[in-house]
Amino acid sequence: MLIGAHVGGDDVLAAAHARDADLVQLFIGDPQTWKPPPPRADTDQLRSAEMPVYVHAPYLINVGSPNNRIRIPSRKNLAQAAADAEAVGATALIVHGGHVGDDEDLSVGYERWRKALDSFETSVRILIENTAGGGEAIARSLENYGPLWEHIGEYNVGICLDTCHAWAAGEDLATAVEVIESVARPVELVHCNDSRDPHDSGRDRHANLGAGEIPEELLMAVVTSAGVPVVVETPGGAADQAADVAWIRSRL
Repeated sequence: MLIGAHVGGDDVLAAAHARDADLVQLFIGDPQTWKPPPPRADTDQLRSAEMPVYVHAPYLINVGSPNNRIRIPSRKNLAQAAADAEAVGATALIVHGGHVGDDEDLSVGYERWRKALDSFETSVRILIENTAGGGEAIARSLENYGPLWEHIGEYNVGICLDTCHAWAAGEDLATAVEVIESVARPVELVHCNDSRDPHDSGRDRHANLGAGEIPEELLMAVVTSAGVPVVVETPGGAADQAADVAWIRSRL
């Protein structure tokens, strides 16, 4: 099983090696801006890397928004993120499921996802990540992947399951993978993060593995039942994340 980390900085491959990672996840640019990122100096290095490279899309993307000043730029930003992921030879692009309006039915969000994917072409796999909070969140409930996949299942899309998000959303981590696979398709990537908050808090605050509120057996239940590559997006520097990578390996 491949286990890696989300890292920052200019030399992400060196950062990955410092964590004893088998794979690496990164933001191509600033995750909190609509501006297209500048070209990376390490594009060729990432494309030729021996380890798999995953790209996380900017946080601002919300293709389910009722506000066209958010929804339309989100579509363009998602297309840009996919192009950036292709440029570095990424295995997949991870993007959050997004939210509809407070007074809207979630079904409109599924249709907006379809329109977003119809608006551009890409060869990179897009993994939709579950969300921690908000009743209007398209992918907060893991069962929502079922109706979402009825709208977009024929596209080049997959599922990323975040343990902290699922815990915060009140999901049962012991059966989380089973629930997703029963309504949609197998999970393709796990974000294994502990949580600073209690179950069903609605808060997305990651903790280092074994230092948060999620029981060890539930974190490992997700990792082992999914049986797919794992990324830690935990706090701290190289030593902290290296300890989290080792924490998972020692329990497999």
